[in-house]
Order: sequence, then C-alpha cells, then structure tokens
Amino acid sequence: MATAPSRRAILDLYSTMLRTSNSFSSYNFREYFVRRTKDTFREIQTESDPTKVRHLYSDAVKELAVLRRGAIVNQLYGGWKLAVEDQERKPEEFKTRGDN
Repeated sequence: MATAPSRRAILDLYSTMLRTSNSFSSYNFREYFVRRTKDTFREIQTESDPTKVRHLYSDAVKELAVLRRGAIVNQLYGGWKLAVEDQERKPEEFKTRGDN
C-alpha cells in the first residue's frame, strides 16, 4: 500500500495550482479557480485518513492538468478587463491640470 503524499508535496501542488489559477486572463474564471483551489486544499488539510488524503491528492494532480489547459485557452481568447479589475493607469493619466 502506498503512503500518503508528504506535506511538502501537498504544499508544492497547492502553490502550483494557485499560480495556474491566477494566470487566467478572465476575472470570473480566475476568481472561481482560486476559490476552488483553496476549498480543495482545505479539505485535504482537514482529512486524517492517509488513504483519503492520497486519493484527494491524486485528484488534485489530475485537476491541475485540466486547469493548465484551461488557462492556456483562456489566455488565447481572453476578453476585455472588467470594471472590478485593477486596471493599469497610463502615464498621461497622471498629468495634472498645469502640465500641458
């Protein structure tokens, strides 16, 4: 019987999934996958049965592969930024009234 993944392996997978989730260009997808990733790893953290942890970890690894493919497609076909997103201001927007 295989052992449960180490704490380091779980944390590495968590950080990779968060990084991948944050790479979505669409705000709604990005926020959804960040929230889903946190929920998934909260479940792994609270589980004490090594068999269940191993199963949840393997599911998360499969989900990471799907998430990576989805992020690539979303970056290719990403749309405009929404009003709720932080939008970078251009240098000319910083000019004051006297700076003509």
